[in-house]
Amino acid sequence: MKIELFLDEDVHSGLAHALRKRGYDVIHAQELDRKGRSDSDQLLFAIQKERCLFTFNVKDFVILHNQYAKSQQEHWGIIVSKQVPFRESMSRLLRLLQRTAKETMKNHLEFL
Repeated sequence: MKIELFLDEDVHSGLAHALRKRGYDVIHAQELDRKGRSDSDQLLFAIQKERCLFTFNVKDFVILHNQYAKSQQEHWGIIVSKQVPFRESMSRLLRLLQRTAKETMKNHLEFL
């Protein structure tokens, strides 16, 4: 089963559209009027929707992942990346999405 993504507000908003055109199920925080929500709230939303979260906010989401692991809480995956140009984000994400199943990402932190 393909990974379904939730893109954090700091990610290029056009990335959701571009990935959808390639057949991926992707939603962006801005599309859902979730701008300004806390990191933990964004992750909780992604968990409720069974979506892997992608963000450029590396530090905070690594901390959240570690907190979840320590307390044995589950999530559907977190993908973090330093801020990179649109094309590079797209290319890296596509490579990951093409080789990784949804179940593989469960409780996993991936550095893009």
